[in-house]
Amino acid sequence: MRVALLGTGSADRWPNPWCTCPRCTWARAHGQHRSRTSALVDEVLLIDPGPDAGGAGIDLSGVRGVLITHDHPDHLDPAFLLAWSWAGGEPLVVAGPAQAVDRCRDWVGPDAPVTFHPLVAGDRLQVAHLAARALPAAHATGGGREHDGTALLYEVVGDARLLHATDTAALPLPELAGPYDLVLLECTFGDRTDHGTAHLDLPGFSHEVAQLRAGGHLAQDGRVVAVHLSHHNPVDLPARLAALGAEALADGTVVRLGADRGARGRRLLVTGGARSGKSARAEAVAAGQAGPVTYVATAPGHPEDPEWVQRVAAHRARRPARWSTVETLDLAAALGAAPAGTCVLVDCLALWVTGLVDDAAAWQSRDAAGAAVAAATSALLGALAQAAADVVLVTNEVGSGVVPATPAGRLFQDLLGRVNAEVAAACDDVELVVCGLPQPLKGRPWTTST
Repeated sequence: MRVALLGTGSADRWPNPWCTCPRCTWARAHGQHRSRTSALVDEVLLIDPGPDAGGAGIDLSGVRGVLITHDHPDHLDPAFLLAWSWAGGEPLVVAGPAQAVDRCRDWVGPDAPVTFHPLVAGDRLQVAHLAARALPAAHATGGGREHDGTALLYEVVGDARLLHATDTAALPLPELAGPYDLVLLECTFGDRTDHGTAHLDLPGFSHEVAQLRAGGHLAQDGRVVAVHLSHHNPVDLPARLAALGAEALADGTVVRLGADRGARGRRLLVTGGARSGKSARAEAVAAGQAGPVTYVATAPGHPEDPEWVQRVAAHRARRPARWSTVETLDLAAALGAAPAGTCVLVDCLALWVTGLVDDAAAWQSRDAAGAAVAAATSALLGALAQAAADVVLVTNEVGSGVVPATPAGRLFQDLLGRVNAEVAAACDDVELVVCGLPQPLKGRPWTTST
């Protein structure tokens, strides 16, 4: 099962385009943009066709079923049926609470191949190979936290189990089946607890996650991802969630479960400043994985530099003897050659960018350097998306210091900054190492050696 997070934000998105609060200002400055919450399962089932669900180049051409949680405008924009009809209108099932389904009927002609299914809690629906079951939501669309049938949650079962739980003030624990491989659980209000709405805040979110675990509703390696996030959440939300055994993922993230999860390994980016302990952290993570480890070294030899030779020797000396080492700048090939059940440790992207520009003799040409690095990065991102092995990448954080004094220094900072952002977006998990201490930025913790 593949669950694409088309959006992870609340009704006003994060940042709210009208807001100048510290959390919105931070989100703009750091490129953290969350559109309204929506999910696409196995490319055939769309959950919540809100106003953002078809944007940013998203491909919905394979969708054959649409589930609507409720008729609030951030979850349902019935104009999606116009775009569907203009594209040719393949047969489509539209299902959800009756009042939400009724809002869609006037957007299609009488002969359109659309089947409308009003649902109540307990109803089941088959869409292609996926079985969906409607669950009661504590979210009355007219206000209040009771279940009055106007809002639903959904369980979706294929080769894995998904619980899609937004909007709701509580989970319907007696109705849950599970154990779920993935729970998308709303956390609208973050640290604000005086909202008095049919939504969760961080204390409520923590309580519901604890209930899921206590009731056996989460699979052994099940993941809980916070969605429907507003600017009432703190900027250190990933760290706060990690302490609860949950995570926040960026819009566009694809979570792979079941058989599809087995076809691809996890991907971790470890970043930090010089001498922060990032390489040691990455090595501990790699050593904690069950299978063989391939260490991909991107550092040049520089035999004429004794201090450099000593640095490289120190790195080699602390690696376990059973690890194999590959020295290359062709990271895409190295990842593609690694089989499932193994781990690839790449150290590091900073030296990789340096090597690419060296090979292109492009330190005096920003355009040539950019083209060389962009081409290699594109190949790397493609390999990361398909890699069967677990992958751990190390990089230097270049955004915390001053702007370099030389043109070559500024070129390097710009190139590596872009590479870091693109690789971070492609990774499941990202950590920042400060003073030897790993701080989670995205995803969930990895097993490390002791």
